[in-house]
Amino acid sequence: MRVLNFYSAVFADQLRRGRKTATIRLGDKSHKYRKNECVLVTIGYQHSPREKIFNAVIDQVEVKLVRELSPRDIEHDNPEFRRVDDMVNFLEQIYGRKVTMNDTVTVVRFSQIIENPPKIRDRMHGLGGVQN
Repeated sequence: MRVLNFYSAVFADQLRRGRKTATIRLGDKSHKYRKNECVLVTIGYQHSPREKIFNAVIDQVEVKLVRELSPRDIEHDNPEFRRVDDMVNFLEQIYGRKVTMNDTVTVVRFSQIIENPPKIRDRMHGLGGVQN
């Protein structure tokens, strides 16, 4: 199973609350993440313990230039941002290098896998108006 790791604990709450449903990674990562693939979403630093947040399914992998990022792409990555300039500054902090509008990025959208969601559990036990 692949891992989709985040380095900042700031993202843990956003991930758990469903506010962060994508990640924008510098470079073409289409070889690394594929649509419908199951990944383990974690928080932590390399060579250190990591916290499992949840399992997820990759919904979409899209390679584009920074200047092609939509406000929606940016918001799904970081709910506090809407503008490309905000995303550029953020990527520069993460990657420790200058990021331009012509750099390639990969937008990876994902959905949390919820184990035994209430609706399914209720249907299995004949609750919620569903007749067996």
